[in-house]
Amino acid sequence: MAQSPSHQFGQLLGKLLEDIVLYDILKPRLEKFAENKNYYLDYQKSRPARKGKKVTWEDKYGNKHDLDFVIEVGGTEEKLGIPIAFIESAWRRYTKHSKNKVQEIQGAILPIIQWYSQLNPFYGVVLAGDFTKPALEQLKTNGFAVIYIPYADVVNAFKIINFDIAFDEATPDYLYENASEKLRLITDSEKQPLRQALMQVAQKQVKEFMTKLKNCLERHITQIMIMPLFENPI
Repeated sequence: MAQSPSHQFGQLLGKLLEDIVLYDILKPRLEKFAENKNYYLDYQKSRPARKGKKVTWEDKYGNKHDLDFVIEVGGTEEKLGIPIAFIESAWRRYTKHSKNKVQEIQGAILPIIQWYSQLNPFYGVVLAGDFTKPALEQLKTNGFAVIYIPYADVVNAFKIINFDIAFDEATPDYLYENASEKLRLITDSEKQPLRQALMQVAQKQVKEFMTKLKNCLERHITQIMIMPLFENPI
């Protein structure tokens, strides 16, 4: 069945936001942190240690889940390490779908966290679009670190490049089709002001997110040294 123009536009917009927020804004910070701590950062790419490009881990029930980022101890390109951080992302246009998406994220990540609970792993989520306050609170009360860019801020960011994406369920299909084509043709020079605008919105949250990540992972014991002490007998 062919996708509706609105659904296709939503997918293209979500992919663009993922590329900017996840890979342009968050990924460099994760890479720097992982490098400084001698951890391995895995993301969607080819890696000899696993099949395909997806980052997939099993939960306590043996179910497999795809993730955006996983940080490992002892991981290399050729060897899977011990996972200590799991990060997922999502885009939603309408709040009526946000609760379902939050439950989907929890259903994927929390069983993995339970399986590796002895490691006290970090887990976080990057969201953009329309998510209700109760949905966001549900994630936070379940231990997720959250970066959230509201739909209005996304719309304002695109206005900087003279691109109106403020569509709704009453928008005609031809406008969605035109907008989808414009998204496909968006240039690197147009992405730069978008990146700056979204970073300005998310800057404080990204900083808090990274602080929570560091506080969680820096508590891990990476080395134990036993030093014998010799004293004169009394």
